[in-house]
Amino acid sequence: MKRIKYYILIIMVAGLMNGCGNDWLDLDPSTSIETEGSLNALSDFEFTLNGIYSTMQSYYYYGARMQYYGDVTGDDVQAYSATKRCADYYQFGFNKDNAPSTFWSTCYSIIQNANIVINNIDNIAYEGEDEEGKILFAAYRNDLKGQALAIWALALFDITRLYGYPYLKDNGASLGGAIVEEVVDVTYKPKRSTVAQCYGKIIEYLTKAIPLLATEKEKEDEDWLAKSIKGKMNKWSAMTLLSRVYLYKGDNTNALKMAEEAIGGAEQDGYRLWTNDEYVEAWAKDFTSEVFFEIVNLITDSPGKESIGYLCSSSGYKDMILTSSFVAFLQQDKDDVRYQMFKISSKRAYIQKYPGENGDGGPADANIPLFRISELYLNAAEAAVKLENNDKAVFYLDQIVKRGNPANTVEGTAGSPGRGLDERNKFLFGEGHRMFDVLRNGGTIARQNVSVSEVSSTKHLSLQDYAKEFDWNMYKVVLPIPKAEMDANSNMEQNPDY
Repeated sequence: MKRIKYYILIIMVAGLMNGCGNDWLDLDPSTSIETEGSLNALSDFEFTLNGIYSTMQSYYYYGARMQYYGDVTGDDVQAYSATKRCADYYQFGFNKDNAPSTFWSTCYSIIQNANIVINNIDNIAYEGEDEEGKILFAAYRNDLKGQALAIWALALFDITRLYGYPYLKDNGASLGGAIVEEVVDVTYKPKRSTVAQCYGKIIEYLTKAIPLLATEKEKEDEDWLAKSIKGKMNKWSAMTLLSRVYLYKGDNTNALKMAEEAIGGAEQDGYRLWTNDEYVEAWAKDFTSEVFFEIVNLITDSPGKESIGYLCSSSGYKDMILTSSFVAFLQQDKDDVRYQMFKISSKRAYIQKYPGENGDGGPADANIPLFRISELYLNAAEAAVKLENNDKAVFYLDQIVKRGNPANTVEGTAGSPGRGLDERNKFLFGEGHRMFDVLRNGGTIARQNVSVSEVSSTKHLSLQDYAKEFDWNMYKVVLPIPKAEMDANSNMEQNPDY
């Protein structure tokens, strides 16, 4: 067996906060361990992947900021006050010198660690003679590599949509992230690639990942070698991400094809939409039938009170609330189960999607779903509408509409992009999608106050004119490259107008 010597990078919060050097590669030596032959077994690579999942869990990424960024920059969620954590995003109050840098550093730390797995795991060979053991070993190795490929793709996708303009604005000609496929050191100074080039690489990695990833049924039916199969990227989450990427790119044919394939396979694997009766209580449960992949939070290691659940909660930090216009929108059908996913307190509406598992630590340690089968239905419906395939659009959207309120239906109607986006917003609010969904479709975000007696204390904060109503031409819909990276990397190009 080939002995491999590498820095296994266990990225901790402290390592992400330092701003010296190349910000995207700012890996504090105290957060790294160097071991001779540390990657000698598949369990070592699983350990490295667990470190990646821990980084994803941090409040700098999917523990909080990635979740609230896409919502508070839209029109359905706002900051409670100007002193809250999300206020800068909501007000677009940042500039090139003071914008948060943690998206950039966290995502590239994840990519660096994923590269360790991707580039070296095939060097681990099975040393036994048992044929069945060899087959299981190969399946385990493939699954670990598939996880790393899918996570790498997710990190670059997030970098690209945070720092690059929507693909359809200019057919991907604007600059996105830097494509890094090797394990590099702090002297490496990458250039940014175009959004189109980034999308090409994201699709390539997901296409490689999907056939390598095992299904839940395969894992449960076999004596799976991994220590844990829960809270990990699986085949269906990778396919959901790929269908989303195709939608963002405007490749509706492949978006529909991937969504349909994933729905069919996932349902055979035991996944299904929550029913209307299950919907509200399901959010307080872990690893349910609808969720492919969720960030696992435990009382002992979660982001705690900095997590999205606590930031949303009326009993927590109250960082963000629903806008009056979105409450008015939901009030159009109070019998829709989604109307129960917020709580009104002191004339403000708080998101109730992260209550925490019953009997545990409440919203501070709530798991965070990232990929659900309901998104696949929404992706399929949206892509079908754009392809003018009304039958399929109605078929997929109707199941979402009826799940919300069994008395409703879209049968016998013509599908429309607007209706699909409305349903998407109803089901995905509080999950970080809104601004991205509107802008990728060439739409406009309009922050408007609406008179709703139940939330009469809710008013938009003081906003600059450019933040009151905007589309994909407003330069702040993309973040500036962090100052530390610009200072350290002479090859890095800043986004326009910063």
